[in-house]
Amino acid sequence: MDEKKLTQILNRFRQGRCDVEEVVQQLKHWPAENLDFACLDHQRSLRTGFPEVIYGENKSAEQMKTIFNSMLKKPGVVMATRVSPEKAEDVLREIPDLVYHEQARMLVANPVKQSDKKGRGVIVVLAAGTSDIPVAAEARIAASAMGHRVEVAYDVGVAGIHRLFSQMELLGRASVIVVVAGMEGALPSVVAGLVDKPVIAVPTSVGYGASFGGLAALLGMLNSCAPGVAVVNIDNGFGAGCMAAAIDRI
Repeated sequence: MDEKKLTQILNRFRQGRCDVEEVVQQLKHWPAENLDFACLDHQRSLRTGFPEVIYGENKSAEQMKTIFNSMLKKPGVVMATRVSPEKAEDVLREIPDLVYHEQARMLVANPVKQSDKKGRGVIVVLAAGTSDIPVAAEARIAASAMGHRVEVAYDVGVAGIHRLFSQMELLGRASVIVVVAGMEGALPSVVAGLVDKPVIAVPTSVGYGASFGGLAALLGMLNSCAPGVAVVNIDNGFGAGCMAAAIDRI
């Protein structure tokens, strides 16, 4: 959509010849911004409810700076995932308004303010073990930055099941529960057998050799006998945070 077309739509709205819904429908498919090495989808949040997010692991710091500078010209939350501390430090020297969450390896700007929190409840994020916390933190930051209330409980895995039982009051207040676990990936099945809430299972690559980099946990979660369990990819805390946000806002 070019400036002329946008002007025509806005003039029609000003003149009362179309309503807000028609304008929104038109803007949902606004073309992206081409940066040669990246094509930025500024209307993704309008179209899907989730902003475009920068996957930082294989991008250079210079590429990330260019993308951030462009995205920050638009309103709304801006996030980058899988950003190393060294790369984050480089980016922050040029764009100090960003906040780096080292545990989650995420850069965030313009998160939804506390006063504007949305959603019908609280998203609860559980980590089976301390080694699973980085992936759990990615889920927490993603959902929180998009305006959802998030609470966490860490190191509540099945090796000491009493630790989970001490969190039952928290689980009872949840609208949706994200459960992050490596090794054999048993915790989501246990949680789903205790609550009447949707459970999003996140396998992690934590574990000894036979865990096969998270494959054992992934297969265990996919084969769960407990109803109400959905599974995202290995170490995909961000995807789990987005799914939890989608459920919480229904």
